[in-house]
Amino acid sequence: MQLVKLQLHWQILIGMTVGAALGLLVNWMWSHRETTLTDGLPNGVQEATIVDTADTSVVRWTTADGSTHTVTVDPTGSAPGSYVTLDDAIADHPVLAQLYPRGMSYAKYAGALGRRIGGWFLRLLQMISVPLIITSLATGVLGLGAASRLRRMFTTTLIYYVCTSMLAIFVGIALTNLIRPGLGTNIRLDVGRPQVEPTTLGETLLRQIEALIPTNPFAAIVASEFLSIISFTLLVCIVALQVGGDTHRRLEQLASDGFEVMMRLTMGIIKLAPWGVLLLMFYVTATQGAAVFRALAWYLLTVTGGLLLHAVVTLPLIVWFLARRNPFQLMQAMMPALLTAFSSASSNATLPLTLSCIEKRAGVRNSTGSFVLPLGATINMDGTALYEAVAVLFIGQIYHGGDFGLTQQIAVAITALLASIGAAGIPHAGLVMMAIVLQAVDLPLEFQGIILAVDRVLDMLRTAVNVWSDSCGAAVVDHLVGESSPSDLTTNVTVHAPR
Repeated sequence: MQLVKLQLHWQILIGMTVGAALGLLVNWMWSHRETTLTDGLPNGVQEATIVDTADTSVVRWTTADGSTHTVTVDPTGSAPGSYVTLDDAIADHPVLAQLYPRGMSYAKYAGALGRRIGGWFLRLLQMISVPLIITSLATGVLGLGAASRLRRMFTTTLIYYVCTSMLAIFVGIALTNLIRPGLGTNIRLDVGRPQVEPTTLGETLLRQIEALIPTNPFAAIVASEFLSIISFTLLVCIVALQVGGDTHRRLEQLASDGFEVMMRLTMGIIKLAPWGVLLLMFYVTATQGAAVFRALAWYLLTVTGGLLLHAVVTLPLIVWFLARRNPFQLMQAMMPALLTAFSSASSNATLPLTLSCIEKRAGVRNSTGSFVLPLGATINMDGTALYEAVAVLFIGQIYHGGDFGLTQQIAVAITALLASIGAAGIPHAGLVMMAIVLQAVDLPLEFQGIILAVDRVLDMLRTAVNVWSDSCGAAVVDHLVGESSPSDLTTNVTVHAPR
């Protein structure tokens, strides 16, 4: 009997489930290891003991002068004198870089290996991201045929992004005021250290504007600076539309041929998605398990509840009323991209899959998806904006012992919105955003160490919401702008149900 071939999103879901189950099993069986080292030690160290568990890592060593040093790494920051991350500890005690790997638990060894191999799948997606963005965006813009439609598409897209991000922030603030996760907790505040150099909101936004004008477009391509790539590609295509004639036709044909090749390559790489997702989920659950989340349970509940409310209520209502289509059919069509975004925690790495799903499975015009999605992956971060607002209010509740006032909450909302737009082109964008919002309400930057323990899992959730918002935006813009341009129907995909 012939075996039934599962659809891609079911394959990815199975990969996620198997990876998470294997990771939890490995974490349960091999997350505790105690090692005593006497040979091959760094100069000046006579003996070292490493106790590595799912909750904490303790390294104790004796030096030649007889003194004993102990360093504890506790992601929740609840142990007195502990570090939140191993990197923080190594910064103060460089000898840990040589001692800790020799006593690392077998669960963390296995998780690191899973992350390394699973990273190959992400590298394949990153490999095709830039050429796919250039060819897809060029094909879409050159196929518009009129600059007026491009202006309307840009305006509609920008309004959608600002409105949905603001709605996400309001959802997060409302839930934080309702659940009040920071009150009654015993979490310590003297943890961590600033993870990024503080900056002002104005400086952050100015950097984004500067990124729109690359000094060297080829250097921007090499560095994968998406905003610079998008702006330069748009500029070239707009000028090509103005030149017209044979030049326009040749460039359009070149972009179309390149896009066809890149889509074929993308579809080949996507077949590896279930295995890549399995390994990445294995890494997360094998190294973190479930114990690390207990101290932050109410905070986790608030952020997760806000993200789910925005994803399954707010955005579907927008799709239903503005795009005039069934939002849950759209969600089913985008499921491979959403599951990959969840497991990889990278909307940029997921972009090739998102572009493929929106056109091939959701039936959105290439001219729309190729414009809306790359721009959204760069500046539209609903999930991240909601997360930042909840995180800052949570820290404020712990610090002040009560809720923020209305004025401070408005400041959090506005700053989180602007920072979510402005932080995309900056390394460690999430931490930079949080630093900006913390500064806006006079909270010390060091307090972001409180939530670093669960940041990876929440990063996965908010990335999936970011990609889902981009996908909904593509459907909305396609309906509002695309329907008025019959000439574009020649490039339209006619499949409107997921395959």
